[in-house]
Amino acid sequence: MQLDPTAGAQRTRLLVYNGGFLTQRRIRRILHFNGYDIRLGLPRDGDVVGVWGNSPTAHRGFSIAARHNAPILHVEDAFLRSLHPGRTGEPPLGLLLDRSGVHFDPAQPSDLETLLATHPLDDTALLNRARYGTERMRELHLSKYSAVDPTLPPPEPGYVLVVDQARDDASVTASEGDDARFREMLVMAQEENPGARVLIKTHPETAAGYRSGYYSDQDMTDRVSFVTEPISPWTLLEGAVGVYTLSSQLGFEAIMAGHKPRVFGQPFYAGWGLTQDEVYFPRRQRNLTRAQLFAAAMILYPTWYDPYRDQLCELETVLDTLEAQTRAWRQDHKGWTASGMRLWKRKHLQEMFGREKKIRFTPTPPETPDCPHMVWANHARDAEGAIRIEDGFLRSRGLGANLVPPLSLATDDLGIYYDPTHPSRLEELITARETLRPDQELRAERLVAQIVSGQLSKYNTGGAPPELPEGHRILVPGQVEDDASILLGTTTVRTNTDLLRAAREANPNAILIYKPHPDVEAGLREGSIDAESLADVIATDTDPAALLAQTQEVWTMTSLLGFEALLRGVRVTTLGAPFYAGWGLTNDLGTVPARRGARPSILGLVHAALIDYPRYLDPLTSLPCPVEVALQRLTEGNERKSSISLRLLSKLQGALATHARLWRRR
Repeated sequence: MQLDPTAGAQRTRLLVYNGGFLTQRRIRRILHFNGYDIRLGLPRDGDVVGVWGNSPTAHRGFSIAARHNAPILHVEDAFLRSLHPGRTGEPPLGLLLDRSGVHFDPAQPSDLETLLATHPLDDTALLNRARYGTERMRELHLSKYSAVDPTLPPPEPGYVLVVDQARDDASVTASEGDDARFREMLVMAQEENPGARVLIKTHPETAAGYRSGYYSDQDMTDRVSFVTEPISPWTLLEGAVGVYTLSSQLGFEAIMAGHKPRVFGQPFYAGWGLTQDEVYFPRRQRNLTRAQLFAAAMILYPTWYDPYRDQLCELETVLDTLEAQTRAWRQDHKGWTASGMRLWKRKHLQEMFGREKKIRFTPTPPETPDCPHMVWANHARDAEGAIRIEDGFLRSRGLGANLVPPLSLATDDLGIYYDPTHPSRLEELITARETLRPDQELRAERLVAQIVSGQLSKYNTGGAPPELPEGHRILVPGQVEDDASILLGTTTVRTNTDLLRAAREANPNAILIYKPHPDVEAGLREGSIDAESLADVIATDTDPAALLAQTQEVWTMTSLLGFEALLRGVRVTTLGAPFYAGWGLTNDLGTVPARRGARPSILGLVHAALIDYPRYLDPLTSLPCPVEVALQRLTEGNERKSSISLRLLSKLQGALATHARLWRRR
């Protein structure tokens, strides 16, 4: 937990009369970080009354505040709330704290309306953040509730989208919405778009059975139908020729998607020249751009929260959080079956992939699968159509061969990154990152800086390097010679001895530093050689990150150390076809696939390999997390620990290393 940034600052007593303020820890934490201490009783001078929106209990706070002449703090969920609606019990990722009013109630100006009306909103950096934030929401398919499935097929384009809302919701009643108003909206959608299909978008709480909406089956005709499946709102907006809403947040997202929605109520986003309004707004006479609207509503107005570090944060951190959490939900919500998984890995696979539904482990792939099937990558030949699973590139502080559980796992539906004989999902991601937006470049750049300053690598093992001779130092990482990356990713040079020999022949005067693979050093895998006749230094039990800081070049077959060298600006020569070869970033002496024709920057490679490709699990909160959180845990030593039974099994495994072919089958 982080130190409290408000410690020592002047604090405000917040008197509340709604049980949710007391029972929901996340809400209490966000208010606490904003300087509010929740209390019961009657307000005194200097106290503030907390009211949740226009909820059924809000009248209590309003009444007491009026009686004691106390100011009111209006509290509401932020516009990017969570995966699921609050009625599921999921806490919010942000709050709207407003001392003037409620953003959806036009009876009086809210702080948000004042921002939109009076703030200059002309700062270039702020508006760029708004544009990049909009683009990330679109590409990640994020909305107020982000448990949507972007893979669901959208309707044929050319329809009009009419947005239903939860019956008697405060945002509806504040805009004087009722059955007649929603009926009028549906009629006008048909009259103003003759011949076009009309799709009614059901509210997520209605689809989940929590609250009814304003439309029912009686509204269906040969032109009118419902959208109840969790299709991404951004996908629906892309195919729509018009959008009709009373006051839904989907109207705001429609503006960001390029629409000028028809608005029948008085939401915060209406009246600024970006909507077709049925209601006149005398207070709102300013024309705004989309970026200005987004900047005020998503960056300046909300209070955002980081659940991993237990602190307030910026919008970008929330986008990182939702990127990790939505990816996990979208992969896992249908459940998984799995085969080819060693017994010791199953608990950790359940933690990472079994949050929505428990994984069903089977000896072989199901003949008639009812959900996605995963298989450890080296067993994939027997599982046609399965998702391949493999350790990520920032794995742990300790070896997988020592049964240390991973912080990251990569899923690949096309192939696997270490097999260049077939395309992989990682190759497609690298190709897609040939160009990056400035915000993506900045994130990748910060990621590299965090890795280098933290001296992080895949396993984060080993001690300080030996004293190295002066000269042009070339690091030659040894590998496990029966590893799949060697068997599939090399041609002429396939052993550690041949690798060293090739490096020496090409660099007769260089200082060759040979680093045995840690699994080989531990006696757990094959690949031990006598390197003394070819290498100047044999760096045993050495931290690879510390070695890279003192070398000018790396020669490798397919080792991940080559990728880690690129992050540090070290020149890399490959004699095989690792995932990072063939993109113009390395000196390739081996055969690399001709399909790798893109020319990404190092930052593009980093974005694909460390942000887009793996999934990460936070060992402290047990939540899917962004790569930055996993790196922080590794840096601070808060990584996942092996259980006592796994540590004992690891020691037994080491003692039986000469019979590794037996225990490695499980």
